[in-house]
Amino acid sequence: MSLEILTPNLEPTPKRERRKEARPRELLDAALALFVEKGFTATRAEEVAARAGVSKGTLFLYFQSKEDLFKAVIRENIGSLFPAWNEELDTFKGSCTEMVKYAMNAWWERVGNTPASGIAKLVISEAQNFPDVAAFYQADVVAPGTHLLQRILQRGVDSGEFRAMNTNSAVYTLIAPMIFLMMWKHSMGACAASANIIDPQKFIHMQVDMLLNGMLARSAP
Repeated sequence: MSLEILTPNLEPTPKRERRKEARPRELLDAALALFVEKGFTATRAEEVAARAGVSKGTLFLYFQSKEDLFKAVIRENIGSLFPAWNEELDTFKGSCTEMVKYAMNAWWERVGNTPASGIAKLVISEAQNFPDVAAFYQADVVAPGTHLLQRILQRGVDSGEFRAMNTNSAVYTLIAPMIFLMMWKHSMGACAASANIIDPQKFIHMQVDMLLNGMLARSAP
């Protein structure tokens, strides 16, 4: 009797089974790439399935509609990051100034400098046509994101490091530059003639400096 027959349970997990477990991630990656490349409306479900190497029917086994697929892309690539970010804020040992710098650079490293940076442009451009997706983005990304940044600003106010301010409004001075940077990346920044006009790291450094120090020259002591 052969060794193969004597030890059937020692065989590795079949490739087909391993692929089935990885399939949702493959579909989400394919969907994100195509949505950013072609736009949400122009991307067909069968194109996503084909890029992931499955049938259209298989796609709908995991996601009921293209809108549900888009929501899953948002949650997987951005929404899922906030628990870890909030934990980092809770354990951050530096000053609030350092925390602002860290938050804006971390956003660029983990979202802006990845394919997920195209999601903001997609949602903004498709919001009127797909209000349900826009509402999902508001709840899953905008709300937790603004809350996180408000906590940073309020900590600075409470400690006396920042002057008193309306953090509900001030939070958008941190958000707006990052949205601009991502929108630029997927519009003018994608054109060869404009690709090198804005250096993301220098842009973020300048924005942080302007936000924290303003534009007015300080008088000599």
